[in-house]
Amino acid sequence: MNIEQLYLYCKNLPNAKETFPFDEETLVFKVFDKMFALIDMEKGDRVNLKCDPLKAEELREKYSSILPGYYMSKKHWNTILLTSELKDDFILSMVLDSYYLVVKSLPKKQQLLCVKK
Repeated sequence: MNIEQLYLYCKNLPNAKETFPFDEETLVFKVFDKMFALIDMEKGDRVNLKCDPLKAEELREKYSSILPGYYMSKKHWNTILLTSELKDDFILSMVLDSYYLVVKSLPKKQQLLCVKK
């Protein structure tokens, strides 16, 4: 998957905002100030995504290109190598899972603003 495709997908999710809170190389996508994706813009070869802890372990065991979250909680975040055997659709589905995992933690009023129409 190329970085531009990933960027556009994240940017077009409802109420997604792009920020650089840590440094100039790490693009962080948030929904209502909660992170759901961190993209390494310097290397352009990886993304950190939030994940259900049980599913995170499962994915790491199954795919060598899914690693514990780099600089993140290893329990709740995975690092996905974009230059891997993973299909684009699968990576985008993990982005969407991350997004909705965060949305689920928001107040109901904000959740309603995150439903694709």
